[in-house]
Amino acid sequence: MKALAGARVFDGETIRGGFAVLVEGESIAALVPEGDLPKGAERVVIDGLLAPGFIDLQVNGGGGVLFNATPTVDAIRAIGAAHRTYGTTGFLVTFITDSTEKMATAVEATRQALDERVPGLVGIHLEGPFLNPARRGIHDAQWVRTPNQGDLALLDELPVGRTLVTLAPEKAPAGMIERLAKAGVIVAAGHTDSDYDQAMAGFAAGVAGVTHLFNAMTPLTSRAPGTVGAALDHKPAWCGLIVDGHHVHPASLRAAIAAKPRGTMILVTDAMPPAAGGPAAFDLGGRPIRAEGGRLIGADGTLAGADLDMARAVANTVEMVGLDIAEALRMASLYPARALGLDDRGRIASGKRADLVLLDHKLRVTDTWIGGERAGR
Repeated sequence: MKALAGARVFDGETIRGGFAVLVEGESIAALVPEGDLPKGAERVVIDGLLAPGFIDLQVNGGGGVLFNATPTVDAIRAIGAAHRTYGTTGFLVTFITDSTEKMATAVEATRQALDERVPGLVGIHLEGPFLNPARRGIHDAQWVRTPNQGDLALLDELPVGRTLVTLAPEKAPAGMIERLAKAGVIVAAGHTDSDYDQAMAGFAAGVAGVTHLFNAMTPLTSRAPGTVGAALDHKPAWCGLIVDGHHVHPASLRAAIAAKPRGTMILVTDAMPPAAGGPAAFDLGGRPIRAEGGRLIGADGTLAGADLDMARAVANTVEMVGLDIAEALRMASLYPARALGLDDRGRIASGKRADLVLLDHKLRVTDTWIGGERAGR
């Protein structure tokens, strides 16, 4: 048994001083006062703030790797390793709109990576192809579609670990949302042109959340609440937020966070290859994407994901949005864990999984543990 001692500990609710985290195998054995360490425990001295590891629902790539370009186990491993350096100890590798055949390859790679216990991987996020062309954003128009027979056969094989499917509710065939939800797939609304009533019908059918709130969806206006209004009005729905200073204005973020019950706002990165230490430019399905002023954009100026990691998202939530550190940390760990049904994560407590992140006073990551295994930096 190891005793992580010397740091302040954020247990998921409170920041505590003078406590140590006992780790045995993959799990947390206890959170105890440092003066009460059990005899024989190996004391590991750390410094800073120890918190539950970050969980990211939307990771397209990182460290120079794009999952759509190379949907393989090695790519998943490289993406996970890159983001771990920035505190992500659990992630959904994300595959955006493409052919049925390539989507099947991505699903199989994820299945194999889960079997091989690739550190941090908890499942897959299929963002598309069942989107509304009017709100497709950077997604390739040639692959946006309603489900064909191959798609339906693939969907019948889900879930793979935790599986999230982003779709446009107004474009989903009758019964599709209910079918996915009943099978254990987490369904989110995104890249949608739905009006308020269509979005609310989607929630009633089984849509659990909203992918990157405000972006690629109908806005909230005075007489047309749109998807944004429905997401804020439907209290149980969780909402992913890209807090990079480019996708959503901080004032809009503050208003949305204030409108929703605590626990429903989730930080995501929508990370692309430049994130987590990758190069500034990459190719997305034959289209060049470049970094410009902190944004990732295509030739026409369309946003193409984000150059963002979870540590920076947490810091931005504190610095730009004005939330306290504890709530920003919960938005990066406890709340996404709940959205994915990962009851063993998001807190530092007896019996929880030992997925941990160590932060310095500027919220920079200095170390991580996944299943009790320390990375070191």
